Amino acid sequence: MQTLKTLVLASLIAVTAACGYGSKNYNSMATAGAMPAIAQLSPGGTTAGGAAFTLTVNGSNFGTKAVVNWNGVAQTANTTFVTANQLMVAVPASMIANSGNAQITVTNPATAGTGMYGTGGTLAQTSTPMNFAIN
Repeated sequence: MQTLKTLVLASLIAVTAACGYGSKNYNSMATAGAMPAIAQLSPGGTTAGGAAFTLTVNGSNFGTKAVVNWNGVAQTANTTFVTANQLMVAVPASMIANSGNAQITVTNPATAGTGMYGTGGTLAQTSTPMNFAIN
């Protein structure tokens, strides 16, 4: 009887370990997140040396924590999520002091995994740039 109990216990341990319950996979790869896309900037440009203004970014696939980037610099504190198709960003006068073009992009940040073993996360995705003219 003792041998049978030992055999059953050993079998249960082997089955449990074989099913993956004995180890966690912390190296699970994150999947691609939603790729944001910019369709239009409003206004489409401004005058160099002008006053601060609000730039409206229209497009698609904007996450609730999406951030507008001005020449590659995230405007985290200045970006406001309106809808999945619209973001607004406060542009200070110092950013338009000189003429030229600014490249505007939108980044949906990465999300952490929430699954049983930390799976299900997404990678950050950044839109293709759109030029903003400063004349």
